[in-house]
Amino acid sequence: MATISLLSVIVAILSTFVVVSSQFANFSKIELPQGITGPESAAFRGLLLLIDGPYTSVYDGRIIRREFITGRFQDFAYTAPGRNKTLCDGTTDPDMGPICGRPSALSFSPTTDLLYIADAYFGLLVAGPLGGLALQLAGGYKFVTGVDVDLTTGNVYFIDASLTYDIRDTTQPGCKPDSTGRLLCYNPVTNRVDVLLTGLSGGGGPAVSRDGTYVLVPELTGNRISKYWLAGPKVNQTEVLLNNVGNPNKIKRAERFGEFWVALSVGFIPPTPLITPQGVRFDSNGVVLQTVSFATQFFNKTISVVLDENRKLYVGSRFTNFIGVYSN
Repeated sequence: MATISLLSVIVAILSTFVVVSSQFANFSKIELPQGITGPESAAFRGLLLLIDGPYTSVYDGRIIRREFITGRFQDFAYTAPGRNKTLCDGTTDPDMGPICGRPSALSFSPTTDLLYIADAYFGLLVAGPLGGLALQLAGGYKFVTGVDVDLTTGNVYFIDASLTYDIRDTTQPGCKPDSTGRLLCYNPVTNRVDVLLTGLSGGGGPAVSRDGTYVLVPELTGNRISKYWLAGPKVNQTEVLLNNVGNPNKIKRAERFGEFWVALSVGFIPPTPLITPQGVRFDSNGVVLQTVSFATQFFNKTISVVLDENRKLYVGSRFTNFIGVYSN
């Protein structure tokens, strides 16, 4: 009994050490090519030592990919048919979005190697392994903000943030966020889109659990994260998982099973004098496990995504020219 008790104490101490020491105190930048800004998303293709990326969507409408050997970015895909590189590359004009595209979120399907893309203007699209012009799967939306692939079924979940305003309206004086957002599901077998939830307050990026039993839904202006059940005794039911969490944007699965990271921009809406960007790791029961501040490197800026990959955090923002990388 004494041996078991001692072992339990040692395990507890080691567990505490892991949590305390994993504060991601080391910071570096992945600089974007000159003249390119707004890495709002981050995604890797492949597994373990074979991962490729990061891939990121940028302000001027492109999805670009970082080469492993050279560390340089190359164009990978784009969402706007007829996009003119001379006209669009490097643009920061918000009115060029409907012409050049404005991809906001990425999610790879590990079984098909397809890249699913959420574009604010062009809806849900998909690009093959070689990239190029992405194929539109579902369009006609005002403001698509996030996407995630179910690892078990291949279904694709995405969010349309509003029925009344688009991404340009959010920066206009007097814009009042509404509650007309929706969670949608695209079935790649039937090519059908179903509406699962309505009345969402703001957009963000959903995240499906690794076992496909539920999808987490952020509400950027509603300051909460909900769990929508896809299977089990609570199928098609919704419950609030985290409330008053500080403008949650995209949610991503963490490397640990049953855990997630969410990008927060505390003080964004309603606006305060100082925005505090941070990443929060939490579990499937809504228990907050860790909070990491990004305030020094992303001072007073909103962030869009916190991606947990190979024991590093990749942080994206539409207001920078780099992807932040935090490690231990």
